[in-house]
Amino acid sequence: MIAAHDDVRTTDVAIVGAGAAGLAAALALGDRRVCLVTKGRLGRAGASPHAQGGIAAAVGSDDAPEHHAADTIAASDGLADIAIARLLAQSGPGAIETLVELGTRFDRDENDHFDLGREAAHSRRRILHSKDATGAEIVRALTQAVRARPQIEILENAFAEDLVVDAARVQGVFVRDASGARVWVRARAVVLATGGIGRLYSHTTNPVEATGDGLAMAWRAGARLADVEFVQFHPTALACGADPMPLLTEALRGRGAHIIDGQGVRFLQEIGPEAELLSRDIVARAVWERLAEGELVFLDAREAVGDAFPNQFPTVFSLCQAHGIDPRTVPIPISPAAHYHMGGVRVDGDGRSSLSGLWACGEVACTGVHGANRLASNSLLEALVFGGRVARDIVASTAQAMPASLRRVPDMSPDRLTQDRDVEVVAAVRALMWRQVGVVREEAGLRSALRALESHGAGLAPGPSEARNLVDVARIVSSAALARKESRGGHFRSDYPHARPIWQRRIVVCGADFETSVELMTEEMRPPAALAGR
Repeated sequence: MIAAHDDVRTTDVAIVGAGAAGLAAALALGDRRVCLVTKGRLGRAGASPHAQGGIAAAVGSDDAPEHHAADTIAASDGLADIAIARLLAQSGPGAIETLVELGTRFDRDENDHFDLGREAAHSRRRILHSKDATGAEIVRALTQAVRARPQIEILENAFAEDLVVDAARVQGVFVRDASGARVWVRARAVVLATGGIGRLYSHTTNPVEATGDGLAMAWRAGARLADVEFVQFHPTALACGADPMPLLTEALRGRGAHIIDGQGVRFLQEIGPEAELLSRDIVARAVWERLAEGELVFLDAREAVGDAFPNQFPTVFSLCQAHGIDPRTVPIPISPAAHYHMGGVRVDGDGRSSLSGLWACGEVACTGVHGANRLASNSLLEALVFGGRVARDIVASTAQAMPASLRRVPDMSPDRLTQDRDVEVVAAVRALMWRQVGVVREEAGLRSALRALESHGAGLAPGPSEARNLVDVARIVSSAALARKESRGGHFRSDYPHARPIWQRRIVVCGADFETSVELMTEEMRPPAALAGR
């Protein structure tokens, strides 16, 4: 029960996560009172500030939202929600205008036009950059605007433990603040913008905050999840022993950098002449296979970038230099790494989940726009577009004042019991997921992983924790990966190496109790003709 000394804060909207999606939602809520909860420092925590590559939008003279939508749908490997893909693409130019109005500084050419790049699976040059620190620049502009809003309360270095659910409605969120005190943030609407699950894997580009917290909280509360088996592995992370692994932006390959093996052979040309700019799952598997054979693999940007590295790609250049590599003169060692989660909390086009009072946006959400494989540089755009849509839906559909009282006083989460064993469990889970639920999967490995994860979960300390969230999400992802008996997009099964028409459907996780098993259902994808006129 809530004790007398526990802090209870009442607000209109609680937003958990302060990356691009959470910040965009906070700004679009107008005069609503907002409590913005972030695990780290505002403007620095999460994946958004680390996004190098850019943001995709159809703003070029030879481009149009229809082309952007078509590329998004093609990359999805048959699982995109076509209406949502069109919505995202149509909203792109407006999202860029908003960012510019907020002071975001994108690279421009000598005529002051956007200096647009091209990345994998895009048919046009439509990637806007701020050097190779685009996410940091976007977050800088959004954070500055958020800090200027007095109605937005910011809880930094705070860990969201669980959702408060009463009378079949989400009524707020339990938070452990920076001092360790328990806080009940009581709100009419809760928005999850907690990012992805990359820390499930020992090889990841994701920051330490990406422990699947929002996904785990939503699942425990009974919300539906979808597409959780689809994890995108970026093919070019810097293989230097760092954790997280530094990302080598796809823009390097867009500028002409090549992937080579230890003998200098461009082995991807066996797939096709432009194979290095094919979708990330294809490139990542090709790199993985070479590494599995004992080869070393490199990204060679000496000719494509060379002496221009410090000016054109200052972030990548400084990362390489920090690890004793000069990319102007030597190829850069690479490995695939977990980078993005296409799955998440199942939401509609306004970010509404299956639970009343709960919305989600950004990487933690599954709108269906990415399907089985995300098109490069669509993630920042999705965060901004759906962060804004979530906010507008909340304003349109909820009253500002909270009800006088709940039907019952909810139980607070139990005190966290710290145990060294959790650290060991996390390390074991991350290594297990990389080996058996990573770039390449098969039935025996998935079943073995599920057995091990059950054991790891039993060994955790009681109460909410990042370790608990990681284990719960690992079991969810592994269960869905076992259920999908085919290969599609970011999900590759060596025992089912081809896509199967019967599996052109979405797996929805709707169970919330591992005492039995994760309950799985499927949603059949609607054919494009059924969406005509939408």
